[in-house]
Amino acid sequence: MADPRGFLKVRQRETQPRRPVPVRIMDWKEVYEAQEKGVLKSQAGRCMDCGVPFCHQGCPLGNLIPEWNDLVWRDKGEEAIERLHATNNFPEFTGRLCPAPCEASCVLGINQPAVTIKQVEVSIIDQAFENDWVQPLPPTRLTGKTVAVVGSGPAGLAVAQQLTRVGHTVAVYERDDKIGGLLRYGIPDFKMEKEQVDRRLEQMKAEGTRFRTGVAVGTDVTWEQLRRRYDAVVVATGATVPRDLPIPGRELEGVHFAMDYLVPSNRAVAGEKPENHIDARGKHVVILGGGDTGADCIGTAHRHQAASVTTLAIGKQPPSERALHQPWPTFPTLFEVASAHEEGGERTYLASTVEFVGENGKLTGVKVAETEFVDGKRLPKAGTERVIPADLVFLSLGFTGAEPAGITEQVSAEFDGRGNVARDGYYMTNTEGVFVAGDAGRGQSLIVWAIAEGRACAAAVDKFLMGSTILPAPVAPTDRAIAVL
Repeated sequence: MADPRGFLKVRQRETQPRRPVPVRIMDWKEVYEAQEKGVLKSQAGRCMDCGVPFCHQGCPLGNLIPEWNDLVWRDKGEEAIERLHATNNFPEFTGRLCPAPCEASCVLGINQPAVTIKQVEVSIIDQAFENDWVQPLPPTRLTGKTVAVVGSGPAGLAVAQQLTRVGHTVAVYERDDKIGGLLRYGIPDFKMEKEQVDRRLEQMKAEGTRFRTGVAVGTDVTWEQLRRRYDAVVVATGATVPRDLPIPGRELEGVHFAMDYLVPSNRAVAGEKPENHIDARGKHVVILGGGDTGADCIGTAHRHQAASVTTLAIGKQPPSERALHQPWPTFPTLFEVASAHEEGGERTYLASTVEFVGENGKLTGVKVAETEFVDGKRLPKAGTERVIPADLVFLSLGFTGAEPAGITEQVSAEFDGRGNVARDGYYMTNTEGVFVAGDAGRGQSLIVWAIAEGRACAAAVDKFLMGSTILPAPVAPTDRAIAVL
């Protein structure tokens, strides 16, 4: 363990510093600065001898958190990355993007601020890349079995890396022109620069994973063709069908899904010239939905120099401390101030969107009313309507499930009542040899769940192909204990 009295010596939780707001909104670089090494060690030293590390339960990957906290405190970075990689294929992704359910279940968090687990995690992997400790791990032998992974988000990449390392020949199919899925085009660079994706892909290529970009499975190549060509097929396409808001004025020019804004913006930042690029410069922007995707829209609009940015949420503002019905070690719903919220804009709660207002087919405003609760339903309160000026509205209301893309027609795979590809307890669909991992089978969830499911699905595929497996399976597909949906 780390310093036995560290949590008594250092009671203050000190997280990674952020660049000044006036500076960072002028570029697309990550908002965080490196933490001073001495501060990092003292923060890792706060990890206590808790007996039962509940952070393991909080993390779907089962990360060995006390072990690598101890190694960071002892300045043993190379050993720390070895223990971190033992359970997590991509800590550079989770260390930047995960909301850290592990910290919510930290034992120290019962009566003190929790250990900065996420910050320690990202520092370990960043140091490892800087010192060339991250090396390819190619298989010692090939099995002769082939696997197609459809989708190159965190779940698909985790499946591919695990199966490649045990000797299967794996090809990852991606309909976009570059690998990464929403890691590439859905996450703005100010949260994670794409260098993080590219250098991990170089490792995977060196290990033997093959990548096929610009291939839309279901049209360019059918699912049935993949089944005939490969010994197993994994569906890892994510939950990409956005939730709509069918109210009057929805057809007006200026009302868009969040991803229709973020994806072209990310392409433009990468130096491309995307079609349908939406520029918010000088415009009044309204974002419906208060989650991570909404925050990404806020930060992007600030960097586009929008005239104003307003976020509307239909529910109540979450509390700043744990509610009684969400006791430790559960993952609580708390009022969060992300980096994008620091940069400006207005956040309004209990706001029900009634109508999109426009002239000559173009959006001019959003009519909202106060939210009232009637028989457990959230409804607009009559007589409280007002119009907020708006040139652009971005719908960030979550996702309803996976895109069908010919799955049902071509391989007879079924969907469940929640819009997800149905699967059994071993990640297999009702079609033998076709598996599903990540949001495509789970529904909209966290990046850490996607990687955990990718690792577990890889173990199921390996067992299907070989009769047994040495790959770890951190989660079962029915384990939804701490999922955040």
